[in-house]
Formats: sequence, structure tokens, C-alpha cells
Amino acid sequence: MKQPISYDVFDKKEHLHDDSKVVHGALGTEPLTGAVSMPIFQSATFRHAELGVTTGFLYSRLDNPTRQELERTMAILEGGIKGFAFSSGQAANMAVFSLLDPGDHVLLSNDIYGGTFRIIGDVFGKYGITHTYVDMSDLDAVRKAAQPNTKMIFVETPTNPMMKVADIQAVSALAKEIGALTVVDNTFLTPYFQKPLTLGADIVTHSSTKYLCGHNDVISGIVVVKDNEEIAKKIQIHIKSHGSQLAPFDSWLVIRGIKTLAVRMNRHNENAQKVAAWLAAQPKVKEVFYVGFPDHKGYEITKRQTSGFGGMISFTVDSLDTVKSILKNVSMVMFAESLGGTETLITYPTTQTHEDTPKALKEDLGITDCFLRLSVGLENAQDIIDDLEQAMR
Repeated sequence: MKQPISYDVFDKKEHLHDDSKVVHGALGTEPLTGAVSMPIFQSATFRHAELGVTTGFLYSRLDNPTRQELERTMAILEGGIKGFAFSSGQAANMAVFSLLDPGDHVLLSNDIYGGTFRIIGDVFGKYGITHTYVDMSDLDAVRKAAQPNTKMIFVETPTNPMMKVADIQAVSALAKEIGALTVVDNTFLTPYFQKPLTLGADIVTHSSTKYLCGHNDVISGIVVVKDNEEIAKKIQIHIKSHGSQLAPFDSWLVIRGIKTLAVRMNRHNENAQKVAAWLAAQPKVKEVFYVGFPDHKGYEITKRQTSGFGGMISFTVDSLDTVKSILKNVSMVMFAESLGGTETLITYPTTQTHEDTPKALKEDLGITDCFLRLSVGLENAQDIIDDLEQAMR
């Protein structure tokens, strides 16, 4: 009788395409029972056969079979050696910034998500870690902003919410020149459309609340380390000590979401192209920020380093009255924070995602009172357009 496959097996499935990898994950099936859906191991602790003999699992804060399947799946998809699943995207970024020491300096995208802005300023600032915000789409500006003690370059690309595009390969090469780590927040595009580790980045982070889960029913975060065992060990110690790991049930929900990642991302991409083109033709819309437009500053870089444009659009309208009309009158489209789910969501960044960003900086970036962000969902594209059109009226 054949013995069951061990949980220790870590097949990277390199012979499969990404749209197969997302379906089958790491182990894919549960090795002891053959369950096609990885079970939810809702157990705090695990029994040992005798002294010095374990199943490989001790305590769920340290490791859990369901969470391990998610972490290994993400390592496969991103092309890294080790993945970690956290209780939120914020918890994931906390772990990454914890790699810095007092006196270190970090460069960040200047229109970075407001929560990341808060972490590096309010939390890590008091520990002697300094930071500078810079337009990562301007490599000369990044080079000029680097300091002798710069140890990390943290990049969003495309950025949230201005949709600026950084050349990951060029930024990573610069980071290596100065002895810094490159960290890329890959939330907007996911490894289905963009693989930062293959372009030179050292670490990838995700708010897996968004596209990876894809159904607006989980708060979670992911970190994947490319090839540095020492960094992986430090993050392992962080998650072990801080207790910020993702729960088994939430891990299972993200695994389930990832199984449809390929088909969802393709539909998000298709719908966003149609909605962005429609928005650009509306008289009340003054500017559309969408990386899929050929006249976007980062279009050629996007074509080079990604296989899709994603589902995110930002745009400005002619007045605050138009903003209020849209947010009050959308029907199928929902006025809510977050992004990346099956439903189309519209967000008002200046008081929601970027509330903690100083007003002067927001205005300088273009995050004004007339600025909106749209996460294009999976509905019929014409229904999305029709709803936005009636809300503008």
C-alpha cells in the first residue's frame, strides 16, 4: 500500500503555467486523506508520537497545515523560497520594516498607501528609522534621494492611488549598488500579472485582502522572500514573536480565492480597459489615471514588466458636487474602501485610504477633493458604465 505524501514535499510545479499553478497550489490536495480541498486545520496544537518525534507541526502560531499551503502556494507563484501569511497587509508590512535597524533610512513611493505612510512615520520613526518619499517613476530622483544609510527601497507599482509605474528592474539594480533591499508591494497586479522577484526585487508584499482573496471577505497579508535565507529567518522570528500569523479559516479562504485568480484578473483587466476608455470621454471627468493608456508615462515599462494592466483606475472630476453626486447615487457600484473584489468599489482617497497623509502632500500629488479611485469588478462592463453614467447625472 502506498504511503501518503509528506507535508514536507515542496514541489514548485515549474512545468505548469500560472493559470494551472493557482488552481493546484503547493500540495494541492491534503496528503493523508486525499481531500481535493485543503482542509481547515482548526487546531491550536498538535500531538506528538513520542519525545523527539513530531508530524512537523507543533503549535498553530508557529505553523499550521492550512496556512502552510497558502504560504507555499504564494512562494511558488512569486518565485521565492519562503512565503508568510499575516493577519493583514499592515501586519505584513510591519514585519518587513522590522528588518530595519535604528539609524537606517528607507525610501518609499511618495503617493504610497496611507496605512504604510502611518507605519513608517508614526510607528518606526520613534525607533530612529528615517524615511524619504520619492517619485519612484523618476529613477534620477530615486538616486538623488538615496543616502549612505539607505537600507531599503519600498516600492508600490502601480502606486495607490496615482497609478505611477516604477521600473522594478532599474530600481532593484540601484538598490543593489547602494546595499539596500528592494521591497515591492504587488497588491494591484498580483503574481499573475507581475513578478517583482524575477525582476530583481528581494521581497514582495501583498494585502491579500484584495485580489488574491478576491471576494471582500478576508483581511490578510502576504510576504514572499526571494532567495535570502537570513531574511526569511528574521521574518519567521517576527511572526512567531508578534503572533501576527493568519488564522486557518482565513488561510483557507485565501487559498480558495487564489484558485480563480487567473480568470478573475483577466476579467478585471478586460473590464477596466472598457471603463477607463468610457471615463476618458466624459465631459465631467478631467483626467483618468490608468496604466493601460498608451499615453500613460509608465505604459512602456508596464508592457515590459507585466502581462496585464489590472483593474484599478483613478480619476478627477470637475467639482466636489460631481463627487458627491457619484458617491450618493451609485447603485450597483458600491461606495466603500478596499479593492480587488468581485464587486466594483468606488473610494474617496482624501478621507479614506489617504486620510493620514498630510493635506499639503495630498494636494501636491493630486489627491484632491475631486479625486476618486475605482476598483473595477467582475460585473458586466456595460452595467458598470451605465451605473456611473446615471450617478454623474
